[in-house]
Amino acid sequence: MIDSQFEDILIYFSKSLMGKENEEDILWDVAKNCISKLGFVDCVIYLVDESEDLLVQKAAYGPKSPKDQKIYNPVEISIGQGITGSVAKTGKPELIPDTSQDSRYIVDDDVRLSEICVPIMYEDELYGVIDCEHPEKGFFSERHLKMLSAIASVCAIKIKSVRANKELIEKQTKLIQVKEEMLELKLKAFNSQLNPHFVFNALNAIQYFITTQNTKFALDYFSTFSKLVRFYLKQLGKDSASLYNEIDMLHWYLKLQKLRYDGSFDYSISIEKENNELKEAVIPSFVILMLFENIVEQSIINGVIDQHFNIGIKALKDIVKIEVQYQCKGLESKTLENHWYRENIMEWKEQVELLNTVKGYDISHETSSSFNNSLHEKNIILNLPNLA
Repeated sequence: MIDSQFEDILIYFSKSLMGKENEEDILWDVAKNCISKLGFVDCVIYLVDESEDLLVQKAAYGPKSPKDQKIYNPVEISIGQGITGSVAKTGKPELIPDTSQDSRYIVDDDVRLSEICVPIMYEDELYGVIDCEHPEKGFFSERHLKMLSAIASVCAIKIKSVRANKELIEKQTKLIQVKEEMLELKLKAFNSQLNPHFVFNALNAIQYFITTQNTKFALDYFSTFSKLVRFYLKQLGKDSASLYNEIDMLHWYLKLQKLRYDGSFDYSISIEKENNELKEAVIPSFVILMLFENIVEQSIINGVIDQHFNIGIKALKDIVKIEVQYQCKGLESKTLENHWYRENIMEWKEQVELLNTVKGYDISHETSSSFNNSLHEKNIILNLPNLA
């Protein structure tokens, strides 16, 4: 049985921990307030450093901490080393009436002849160890052992609660960060596709077709441009889109750019399914379009001619494979004109890296290219997750 004095100490200790939300504050409260009420003269509290398999001194009462919340000459003990390390390894408390007869005893700041050591554990998880010493032989009793074990249990429960709350806050903070990064990604993609330069050029193209009385081209361009804008606005708040919708958007974009750049490139799009059961794949939004925004604008700036994009899209059960075979003539220019516009286009590889980091999509890609006289051939393979 634990007597009423010990019960009062335990109740006091439990109440004093209610407002503590920091591990060090908890340990110092045990050392400075609770241990002193037991009449002990020396106590050191260790926490487990799992990365190094060590016990690290974090709080103390007595000679190791003469004032404030500071430990004089803190030490580290390997799990399994000494009496303290043995208790950490076995998870069982120990009472040593005569340390001079125990070969495991390790001298810290001074030799003491009695030692009591209990693990700070909850549900088989070790958080640390409370180790108390006294200069007299046989000072500690079974009553001390029961009380110190009870204090260690309360301490372990509080540490577990603090760590759980900290983990929850970290997860919530990470979730907010992920949402912010995704919003930034969407805004970058949106800005890249609908920056003023792109919009003004589209409107100028429509105006040109009207002034030249090419009504058919003007209506066609305006209709395609309207579809593209509507899709952008509808898709902006979403992380994924159906593969077919993305293909439609890619077709509208390439059609506009082909008209805008007076047929300076041609393209073909083919889609293949793995089997008839897979009705519709779902992929991350804007990745395909961002890839082609980069390819088209870069090629135009570099002044290449006779461009052709052969786009193959294969929908498998787990991934959607995009393969682009690109051919053109004309050497790539080292000095990029229209540099302002390039700075406003998000790099597609940057987008992929951000999506992999934030969403864990594991998007992969590989690029190969070759030059044969004036013919430039490039092959890009992009593997997107099928989110269906």
